[in-house]
Amino acid sequence: MSDPVSTPSGPIPAALYVRMSTEHQQYSTENQTDAMLRYAKAYGMTIVRTYSDAGKSGLSLSGRAGLRALLQDVENGQADYSIVLVYDVSRWGRFQDADESAYYEYICKRANVRVHYCAEQFQNDESLPSSLMKTIKRTMAGEYSRELSVKVFAGQCRLIELGFRQGGPAGYGLRRQLIDRDGQPKEILPRGAHKSIQTDRVILVPGPDDEVRVIREIFDSFTQVRKTEREIAAVLNARGIVTDWGRPWTRGTVHSVLTNPKYAGGNVYNRRSFKLKRKRMNNPPEMWIRRDDAFTPLVTAEQFNEALAIIHKRCQHLSDEELLERLKQLLARCGTLSGILIDEADDMPSSASYRHRFGSLLRAYTLIGYTPARDLSFIETNRILREHHARHMDEIVRTLGDGGAQVERHPKTDVLTVNQEFTASLVLARCQQTRAGHHRWLVRLDNSLAPDLTIAARLYPGNQDILDYYLLPGLDTLSARLRLAPENGLTLDVYRFDNLNFFLRMGRRAALGEAA
Repeated sequence: MSDPVSTPSGPIPAALYVRMSTEHQQYSTENQTDAMLRYAKAYGMTIVRTYSDAGKSGLSLSGRAGLRALLQDVENGQADYSIVLVYDVSRWGRFQDADESAYYEYICKRANVRVHYCAEQFQNDESLPSSLMKTIKRTMAGEYSRELSVKVFAGQCRLIELGFRQGGPAGYGLRRQLIDRDGQPKEILPRGAHKSIQTDRVILVPGPDDEVRVIREIFDSFTQVRKTEREIAAVLNARGIVTDWGRPWTRGTVHSVLTNPKYAGGNVYNRRSFKLKRKRMNNPPEMWIRRDDAFTPLVTAEQFNEALAIIHKRCQHLSDEELLERLKQLLARCGTLSGILIDEADDMPSSASYRHRFGSLLRAYTLIGYTPARDLSFIETNRILREHHARHMDEIVRTLGDGGAQVERHPKTDVLTVNQEFTASLVLARCQQTRAGHHRWLVRLDNSLAPDLTIAARLYPGNQDILDYYLLPGLDTLSARLRLAPENGLTLDVYRFDNLNFFLRMGRRAALGEAA
């Protein structure tokens, strides 16, 4: 056992935290609870509260309502206990960064709530041996998930190459067929159902005849009649035909049919990755795992490839000038511009394309001389803030470089990569005044960029100069929208700094003398 405590007069109030992940059924929440109750009894503790995350992955804090509630109670001073009992280090979490696991434990420690690992052989007493052992255990917990992810991925790829379906709904016009180990059909799986026998497999088969006819009509209309996706959707909706989700057809749902190889019998996997709860990303075609003749096709491979060729030609890369020219033409037709108008126009790239290319829709509007009908003073403030942001980024890069740091600045996102060790981004939080006259700052964290550190600079009233800085780590505990007051308590103000000296020291490099 670990971390024994001396028993004062009266029982010590303690809380339980239990977690069961799907890969560890043997460590059920009941078994963990029984072991921790025996530990509590042995050391004179009484359980006043239990937090539970049943069937939850330990890779991140996301989705773990139990641990989130525990940390919130601890930080808000609402914890009516001084000890948290956890079965072992891996039940606390299998975080891919061992420091993240340590950080959540530190939140408890900072509030004078100690974490006890009941089934570990070390004492959590901050001694050097226990600290080393705990760090090793945290690293091993994360490594287990990494190794398991590699093994599962390899197994899934092998099943894809053998022609078996791996997860997800079948889609309109198709059904999931369960087969046994000898390839004999068993039953059609309804939506949401899963196979119950390990040796069984799932393939895709043609669905009802009326749905198959609709799929073929979509491809014929697109490749032969040359209707657009929106025109095809309008025809289907006029006939009262709905998607497999029971919803009307849209340009997007028709487009997804035309670009999905399963309708030509192809089995494709790893088009997108979301491994170990990290950032979701689209993979290049050379990383896809596929088998072209896996299922009974609803359309021929030739017709499917013809549809892709039409889409590819239509979506050819446009220069900045061509993008802006199309924006001007849309403005001439509609008399106004908006993200919705851009997305609804068949001959236009998406509004996201304009944001990605020019930084924002407003910037693209400015380049064609269009001013939206909105508060111009707000637009002018945004322009000043962008200029301030650019100047401040230049100063940060220069100062880091003067300190010996190697800094790479992304030309579009302005995310900094420092010494190839960590990434950082800068956001400016304007000072706003409430109706009651109080000052507030809204900090928007761009989670799509996923920087390791966000430098949030709060501005003085008037939004001309910087008041202070918050150095916010990229952790799940931080909301994408933080509303700050002049004083925010230890939970947030622990990240507050009067200047950037601490951040600049993180990137500083010192020369080392030669060894004799």
